[in-house]
Amino acid sequence: MFTGIVRELGTVASAEGGGDGLRLVVEASATAARTRTGDSIAVNGCCLTVDGLDGGMLTFHAVPETLARSTLGGLSAGDAVNVEAAARAGEPLGGHYVQGHVDAVGRVQSVEAEGDGLRVFVEAPDDVLRYCVEKGSIAVDGVSLTVAELVADAFAVALVPHTLEATTLSRLAPGQPVNLEVDVLAKYVERLLQTREP
Repeated sequence: MFTGIVRELGTVASAEGGGDGLRLVVEASATAARTRTGDSIAVNGCCLTVDGLDGGMLTFHAVPETLARSTLGGLSAGDAVNVEAAARAGEPLGGHYVQGHVDAVGRVQSVEAEGDGLRVFVEAPDDVLRYCVEKGSIAVDGVSLTVAELVADAFAVALVPHTLEATTLSRLAPGQPVNLEVDVLAKYVERLLQTREP
């Protein structure tokens, strides 16, 4: 489990493979220093298992299922990525419950300056928007954010200066694909209500 509070900006050292699987090497020295082989790390919101460590380098293998449901297949050497180690018992939650299981790929509609931050509209499929509520939580590329506004085919988030400095979201541009994960609590509530129906 993760919180959506990105602790480090990593850099893709290499991304080799294709639709049948991707070997991804990410340089993230602070995260690597407290990581062991077999640990779970979120990379742009995708939960991946560390299968190799070399200094500040973390190696992962993304399987076809992950590549089909996320933007990881589009990464290349030099790209910045959001990195978060799994939450540990006793640590502050900070964001919200994030599983690292991407629900869908959304697409940035617009990016507008808003005070010292940005207001970003993200187009999302209906099976994501159904779980979005104003002031509710959503993870965008692994970053825990608050839904600021809902429209017919998209939601908006307001990005504060710290988020822009600490994550890749400062690089968002119209048309860019992003990983989306809805609040899992909303899914459980829906499921429980369905089981009560006659």
